[in-house]
Amino acid sequence: MHIPDGFLDAKTWVTLDVVSAGFIALAVRKTRRVIGEKQTPLIGVLAAFIFAAQMINFPVAGGTSGHFMGGVLAAVLLGPLSAVLVMSVVLIVQCFVFQDGGVTTLGANIFNMGIISTVAGYYLFRVVGHLVVGDGRRSVAVFVASLLSIVISASACAIELAVSGTVPLGVALPAMAGVHMLIGIGEGIITVAVLGLVSRVRPDLLEIEKA
Repeated sequence: MHIPDGFLDAKTWVTLDVVSAGFIALAVRKTRRVIGEKQTPLIGVLAAFIFAAQMINFPVAGGTSGHFMGGVLAAVLLGPLSAVLVMSVVLIVQCFVFQDGGVTTLGANIFNMGIISTVAGYYLFRVVGHLVVGDGRRSVAVFVASLLSIVISASACAIELAVSGTVPLGVALPAMAGVHMLIGIGEGIITVAVLGLVSRVRPDLLEIEKA
């Protein structure tokens, strides 16, 4: 889902650079207000974990592969705006150190994977959590939010490519959404497993103030 240089036209990547920069600035202000002794190390640990986890690919249909993204995991533990910071740091390091995604398209990649995945994922988690009843509602909400956050992020990527004239929307959207629906299943399973472990080992981390 990382968009390389040259795949978006100037009006699209410049717009998304500005939007992403604005979100990051807002996230910094909000996070400063709530950050405490528990949040500070957790932000660093989460960024390191997500960075490492994204390096591991798992196979999906048709010989393609996917990897864990981590937006919902960060959002559930830290809140959507603090999660934007975590994901932005991961994506910036991937861009400049590993050339994963283009420099001009960094704002688009942050928007898709760092903002949509966390903000949309967090509120999907909240909505589904209120709709589902029973002991497993947190797990169901996490799984659904994780899966849909991947599909929505991939769909946004497809729309950006279509607006830029790179690939027709009728080709890009079904292809991206279809493959990432499968990747989203893996995302949901991993996120449920990690949060389940956290709830058993450090349940207090699920109750910290969120931004």
